[in-house]
Amino acid sequence: MPLVTSTYRPGFFYKNGHINTIFASKVKPQADAPYQRKRFETPDNDFFDVDTIVGVHKKALILMHGLEGSAHSTYILEMANFFSPDYDIWAMNHRSCSGSLNLLYPSYHSGHTKDLKQLVNTLSEKYEEIYIIGVSLGGNITLKYLGDEGNKLPSVVKKVATLSVPCQLNSSAKVLQKRINLLYLQNFVISLKSKVVPKMEAFNMSQTLIDEVRSAKTFVEFDDRYTGPAHGFKDAEDYWSQCSSKEVLDRIIVPTLLINAKDDPFLSEECFPYEIAEKSEFLYLETPDYGGHVGFLTSLYKQRWYLSRIRNFLSKPI
Repeated sequence: MPLVTSTYRPGFFYKNGHINTIFASKVKPQADAPYQRKRFETPDNDFFDVDTIVGVHKKALILMHGLEGSAHSTYILEMANFFSPDYDIWAMNHRSCSGSLNLLYPSYHSGHTKDLKQLVNTLSEKYEEIYIIGVSLGGNITLKYLGDEGNKLPSVVKKVATLSVPCQLNSSAKVLQKRINLLYLQNFVISLKSKVVPKMEAFNMSQTLIDEVRSAKTFVEFDDRYTGPAHGFKDAEDYWSQCSSKEVLDRIIVPTLLINAKDDPFLSEECFPYEIAEKSEFLYLETPDYGGHVGFLTSLYKQRWYLSRIRNFLSKPI
């Protein structure tokens, strides 16, 4: 029964989930990483960009960022710098997140696993071992990929760690609509619309639909009008239902760590899959009392707690 007792013990200041979330995202300093960009052409005539730190390692570490992040998000930069002495780093940028809009009308979403699958299959020809760290939306994509692949997962994928994952999308999207979370929601929706509205105009979508997307204020409205239909789903509810990784967690067959803080303002109760983890041989669920969303700070000038925690999980025998 892989339920893990957490070692994260923050000081009083970081026992507030909002402080942990905001300070980690907006205040904590982070050096840039010595990336080299590689572009991957996709079978559907699109592309995604991967920022890499490649040396002579036989082990690759794929990093998956969250909603409207990139390989240059502070938490990904910190991971890239922290793990690069031991792994070749492959930090994915989801489609349209690398600074260049992708070519197709669809872009990326919480269940878009095809690009991760393509990257893993490509790297399987080069490396003896592959590891993955997925954060937030990137964590949901990672977990869904593992569950969807099941026993078809390439044997070179050895271990996976995920962090602050909204593995039940419906309830998580609605948690963000609470008044106390409206600032987070507004920032996400504004960023999404800034990419999607110009794309809709370029693809000559109806002005009515463009105006509806432009006026969206919640994930329900945005996903109803763009994300769902653009990616082949009926609406937001259909998209969330089909793309929630929680539905496939019991199919994971590689050791996988899931760290979700109990005070994460982005997560609902449904995002803590205790019963699934208790029955699983491979899903290690760790739920610290504190940590916020991709926070887990002990100081602005010290590495985040989860870096050493994930390093230990990835490197030590189960």
